[in-house]
Amino acid sequence: MADKKLTVGDWMTKSPHTIDADASVIEAIHVLREKNIRRLPVMKNGKLAGLVTEKMLLGFMPAKATTLDHWELQYILNKTPVTAAMNPSPHTLRPDALIADAAKLLHDRKLNGVIVVDDEGDLIGILTTTNALEALRYFALDAAK
Repeated sequence: MADKKLTVGDWMTKSPHTIDADASVIEAIHVLREKNIRRLPVMKNGKLAGLVTEKMLLGFMPAKATTLDHWELQYILNKTPVTAAMNPSPHTLRPDALIADAAKLLHDRKLNGVIVVDDEGDLIGILTTTNALEALRYFALDAAK
């Protein structure tokens, strides 16, 4: 096989959807639902500021036993900045990292995704477990030939 596709850059999602650090939790929830994704890099002045995931945002939802009505909840989530929910130090990889090393990181750290940055630390992609499974399928099918 001429093209072995062994690096993170071969499998990552390029130019992922992002959200600005000034956005609210409710805006992040809307982007995740609208785009059918589970994680959003958070950007500030064009630079990576952190990562927010669906699970992190669910932590900001009140329990079902709350006395807040729908409008009060919407107000609170609209006033809460996404930076309050994000991880300011997400795991990152370079695009030239081996996909095998990325899979080990995802497995060992129990991550569902990792941010891909260039040498200057600028966001260029995201590698998710779905991307890693696509790579696994590719290699398994190639080995079966």
